Amino acid sequence: MDLNLKNITFIIACFRSEKVIYKCIDSLPKNSKKIIIENSKNINLKNDLELKYDNIEVILNENLGMGASNNIGIKKSNTQFVYILNPDVTFENDTFSKLIEETKNIEDFSIISPCHADKNFPNFKNQKIITENISEVDSLDGFSMILNKDKFNNIFFDENFFLYLENDDLCLQVKKRNEKIYVIKNSNITHLGASSSYSNLENEIEYLRNWHWMWSKFYFNKKHFGYLNATTKIFLNLASANLKFFYYLISLNKNKRKIYQMRISGIINSMMGKKSFYRLKN
Repeated sequence: MDLNLKNITFIIACFRSEKVIYKCIDSLPKNSKKIIIENSKNINLKNDLELKYDNIEVILNENLGMGASNNIGIKKSNTQFVYILNPDVTFENDTFSKLIEETKNIEDFSIISPCHADKNFPNFKNQKIITENISEVDSLDGFSMILNKDKFNNIFFDENFFLYLENDDLCLQVKKRNEKIYVIKNSNITHLGASSSYSNLENEIEYLRNWHWMWSKFYFNKKHFGYLNATTKIFLNLASANLKFFYYLISLNKNKRKIYQMRISGIINSMMGKKSFYRLKN
């Protein structure tokens, strides 16, 4: 495949990520095209990024979630390839050059990614080794995904997913079409795992994550395997969340109780067919 700096756009969807996004952008190839989807409508961040960096466009957007934000960036891009990247990911000096070199040995792909540098936390599932540096995989984590737009017929991320599993959903659709997903083992990235700049929102972010993890898990399984299958798979999560909710209610641990309350709410709302409505409270 002819992957190069001229035919790829980096797309970074973020929400209050001032603490990490500069390090992310600084690690990318200098002349690369970049589209930032800023979901907190931070005009100061937009102005600063567009002043500091070349070939960058910052789009201020209401918080529609990861799937919808990525789709906005994809549709705005005019290159064959788009690199979906989280703002808390950084490249090594040779990440992109090694990626380009190895893709020359791949005839075709729908999705590809460098490999997470920490081998204890791989960013892929179920690898089939092709060469020393290339493995075909079933899915990739959403913090680093290069999409070949020609393979998707303008249908990319399912915007019903606000947070979690939008990447697994996309990868599963690719595999159902018998198309290829690869990871490049000698091209490395680091995922820092901390995308918010506001420590005072730590509890609210935790509630948000737990609600959406459960909502997305049921929705994903219902979409691909049916309602009965999804209900069976989520039953233990629901039972466990209820038990822990009552335990922390009795032990007067307000924060833990709220976490499991959010899990229960996420499951119930997803089972009822309601949209993923829960949002961060400012």
